[in-house]
Amino acid sequence: MSKSPSYWNKAKKVLSKKDKVMKKLILKYKDGSLVTRNDVFFSLCKSIIGQQISVAAADSVFFKFKKKCKNRITAKSINSLSFSSLKKCGLSKHKVKGIKELAKKILDKKFKPNLIKRMSDEQAIEYLSELRQIGRWSAEMILLFTYNRSNIWPIQDIGLLRAVSNNYKKNYFPPKSFLNKLSKRFSPYCSVATWYLWRSIDDE
Repeated sequence: MSKSPSYWNKAKKVLSKKDKVMKKLILKYKDGSLVTRNDVFFSLCKSIIGQQISVAAADSVFFKFKKKCKNRITAKSINSLSFSSLKKCGLSKHKVKGIKELAKKILDKKFKPNLIKRMSDEQAIEYLSELRQIGRWSAEMILLFTYNRSNIWPIQDIGLLRAVSNNYKKNYFPPKSFLNKLSKRFSPYCSVATWYLWRSIDDE
């Protein structure tokens, strides 16, 4: 883990001025910030493992997966493991295929994480979404937690939608028009707004 993104303090001031709810959340949750995992392969593997299962189940599978890799989650270490040994960690066939293909693409330089730094958010989402098992939501989580992009507004995220409903007194699901309105209001710091909204429903 590392320090807060360089834009964090400025974003808090801007969001506090633009929105009463944000001001209240920023005053309430004074500690912590978005931090980077700093390892895109690790993050993509974790994202694939956690799909469509509970947090507790994902943690259990990831623990076994990490152990199988001898705590070295790299494209090289995954590539050297057999399909069946990865499946024994509790992974489905689809997830094993996704992880194995990701490792091979990195080793063959068909997927180049370094290119993402030079892409716009939308270009990066499209590039990441070309990977097996990675959809728009997963790509947005990678941009948030690995690259710390400042303006990600993941409206497919159930937690964000619930937090918007709670904090802005909207029905669940909140209307798309309202989500778009918030996106414009929070831009270019939607990621910071997302973090505070998540924090309001899960203080961890």
